[in-house]
Amino acid sequence: MDKAHPKKKLKGPILALDLGQKRIGVAVSDELLISITRLNPLRRSSWKQLLRDVCALILRFDAQTLVIGLPLRLDGTSGSAALNVRRMADKFALSLQIPVFLEDERLTSVEAEQHLRAEGHEPKEISALVDSEAAAIILRDFLAGGQESILVRA
Repeated sequence: MDKAHPKKKLKGPILALDLGQKRIGVAVSDELLISITRLNPLRRSSWKQLLRDVCALILRFDAQTLVIGLPLRLDGTSGSAALNVRRMADKFALSLQIPVFLEDERLTSVEAEQHLRAEGHEPKEISALVDSEAAAIILRDFLAGGQESILVRA
């Protein structure tokens, strides 16, 4: 895969994850990479269970790529959360047969909350939907290509 433009050869669908502390937000694109659907979040549990859940989603949607949100600090540096996500992305890359990318997710949760509020959701609904809405925003940003994505492993 061409490192300068690794996304040019992407095929859909693409699965995106927002790795939260309690829940993991999930979104998926269509095959043509036009529309994005927010899915029910996964409950954070053991690595083995998470891998099983993600593998099931990859099979269900025939996902060709996995994108994981990278929680960088506002100044763009990596803190402990980003290091943990990088380790998790490496584990996914070693365990899956599809390319795994990291995508900057700064402020996606804030944007997700604002978007859900604008859609008219109640605060209780927002807390249940915000992780997967953030995953949808991560996927939208990845597809738009406005910022550099990191290919973990092809």
